[in-house]
Amino acid sequence: MIDVIFLLLIFFVCTASFQLGEELLPTDLSLPGGSAVESVVLPDPQRLEIVRLRLTYDGHPRWQVEGNHCETAKDVRFLLGRLAAVKRTLPILIDADANVPMEDVIDLYDWSRLAGFEQIQFAAEKSSVKN
Repeated sequence: MIDVIFLLLIFFVCTASFQLGEELLPTDLSLPGGSAVESVVLPDPQRLEIVRLRLTYDGHPRWQVEGNHCETAKDVRFLLGRLAAVKRTLPILIDADANVPMEDVIDLYDWSRLAGFEQIQFAAEKSSVKN
């Protein structure tokens, strides 16, 4: 009987997970006054087939989400969150200019993943090289 108890004890110790689960704390860090993009009218996500994110660079990044200009990264994340809240299965197309630093492109990719989108694609120009 004692052998069975020790075997169970060893089994439970070996299969136990001693790491705490990673969680996100819901916090609202927005400042009073709100954002200009809160009033932006996005196309109906149910009718969209793809979400287009445009990224240009002229000393600092400039973002467009479905044609809506965003002044800050917070605005981009807000619009992505609004779209994801309705339809997370939409594919995202990131269209970045050639002069955009890679870190800004990766940030946009990360924000899309954090919003909950799983299909994220990058736009590329068609090559003129012939085989």
